[in-house]
Amino acid sequence: MNPIAPHAPTAADVLAAAQRLQGVAHRTPVLRSGMADQLLGAQLYFKCESLQRTGSFKFRGAYNALAQLGDAARERGALTFSAGNHAQALALAGRLLDAPTLVLMPEDGSASKMAATRQYGAQVVTYNRYTEDREALSRQLAQQRGMTLIAPSEHPQVIAGQGTAALELLQEVPRLDYLFVPVGGGGLLAGSLLAAQALGSACQLYGVEPETANDAQQSLRSGTLVRIDNPRTIADGAQANSLGPLTFEPIRSLAQGITTSSDLQLMQALRFMAERMKIVVEPTGALAFAGAQHGGVDIRGKRVGIIISGGNVDLPRYARFLAD
Repeated sequence: MNPIAPHAPTAADVLAAAQRLQGVAHRTPVLRSGMADQLLGAQLYFKCESLQRTGSFKFRGAYNALAQLGDAARERGALTFSAGNHAQALALAGRLLDAPTLVLMPEDGSASKMAATRQYGAQVVTYNRYTEDREALSRQLAQQRGMTLIAPSEHPQVIAGQGTAALELLQEVPRLDYLFVPVGGGGLLAGSLLAAQALGSACQLYGVEPETANDAQQSLRSGTLVRIDNPRTIADGAQANSLGPLTFEPIRSLAQGITTSSDLQLMQALRFMAERMKIVVEPTGALAFAGAQHGGVDIRGKRVGIIISGGNVDLPRYARFLAD
């Protein structure tokens, strides 16, 4: 099965995805924090995709892609590989659209994300992320079972669906000067850039990666795709090895830049959000806030959007982050 449709995603695809998701995805709230404003010297607007269905923005892309399969393909089902958030998203989308789903997940991944994926109805197959190639395994399973592979980021309709989060934020808070977006596989940033293009927004978009998993930053600087094998970071949702051609093209042509955040900065951001904003955020979900604070972009006096991408974290692990 071919996992990628023959066309690159467009701004029009994001607008179409917004219509498709209306009444299905939550229109998540935009929160303010006076303490965050004071800390960064800017007006911050937090788009809380941690309160999206399945706890992350990933539901938008998974549903948008699965909903466009033909009846026969949907009956055979879809599969993906994911550390957890896209896994849960595809599982719920499959349940809503009456399509069987299978997810390849790392055996050392989040126990709560794996349990939730099964509870949403997907079959889970585990693999060793340090010795096995998840993409090759996924292609093999798709071929064996006749299922459609819907990749977490490198899929045009996944990218279009992810972009609807930024689309909503830019519609609700016009005249943003900056928007900071977490980067793992790049689907959220690529979709956000297309959303800004669709609205004719002058907002400058920055991606934020873990500093040990900065393949997108290196790719943007070099002009060619850079791969980092098995990056180590607490931001498990941003441990992708590389961008793909579909995500890289809009990032290369439209993004203002890519900044990074250390794991220590991520833990500080998690604590701030828990103590001051009263919200539970996973490490990847805190990337954009940490990047806005520590990434070297002068945002003082500006209107700044922050996408909180998810809130799925094991509670014992979360407690350790807050205590460290």
